[in-house]
Amino acid sequence: MNMLAKLAVPKRVLLKRALTGSTAQAALAPSDDALEIEAPTPPPAHELERPVDVRARNLEIRLAETPEEIEAAQRLRYDVFYREMGAIPTVEAARHGRDADAFDEICDHLLVLNTDLSMPGRPFVCGTYRLIRRSVAEAHGGFYSADEYDLGALMNNPGELVELGRSCVHADYRTGAVMQLLWRGIAEYLNAYDIKIMFGCGSLHGTDVDELMPALSYLHHFHLAPSDLRPRAVEDRYVKIDRVPLTRLDQKAARAMLPPLIKGYMRLGGFVGDGAVIDHQFNTTDVCVIVPTDHITEKYHRHYKPCGRP
Repeated sequence: MNMLAKLAVPKRVLLKRALTGSTAQAALAPSDDALEIEAPTPPPAHELERPVDVRARNLEIRLAETPEEIEAAQRLRYDVFYREMGAIPTVEAARHGRDADAFDEICDHLLVLNTDLSMPGRPFVCGTYRLIRRSVAEAHGGFYSADEYDLGALMNNPGELVELGRSCVHADYRTGAVMQLLWRGIAEYLNAYDIKIMFGCGSLHGTDVDELMPALSYLHHFHLAPSDLRPRAVEDRYVKIDRVPLTRLDQKAARAMLPPLIKGYMRLGGFVGDGAVIDHQFNTTDVCVIVPTDHITEKYHRHYKPCGRP
């Protein structure tokens, strides 16, 4: 599983193993409202180089800085993806109670931490996203999504881009405040690295493509990426998603089937690639979601740009 996490859940999305969960996913869906977050206190001198540093009362969002923080994010992912959503763990994942893979060693882990409940060596992570920039992926063998999609057209675009994945929120923190913090953190990350495009695998719960076809066809007819941005599902996993003609599509019903997170990405001007992929381990059907970041970074500069930062 995997964006913009994996994005998935009944009629929702996991960003694969990444964007997550009914309430889990609705909590992650971007909104058009301005973020109601307190202005951050000036950070200590040793923290000035943090690309993401946002604080709101007892919650803090930044990138993981210690192995313990990464392990806490992996435990949260395991709880949400496997215990809550019913994915099938590997023997090793079940033994350790952590969702982990080789990409964790090279990616940035965006965390929401509860500072009241965190202790030295025992961070309390209540939300997370996994972020892998092009410059990092190219130096370490590629992107996670390349297992499902041919990313060639996307990679031909100049500038930095980022794959989002493994996003989830702790069951007790699926509120607007945490979702706003995650999106504020993503906006700061995009700004810090001048990222032009973000992408990842968004998931619809279930593997019955006939049942999901109205929603998939809706995405194809109304949100198919232009050819120069359009990933295509790899040939041996390709599932055709335009099987319901536009003239026979109940657009309102199809739109209602979409997970909140995928709807949110489409509201931000997002697109989907060509074809879907079935992920039997996570019981999801995945689409590749692509979001040019212009709208997000513009909103960041308009509302949230911290004083003293370029």
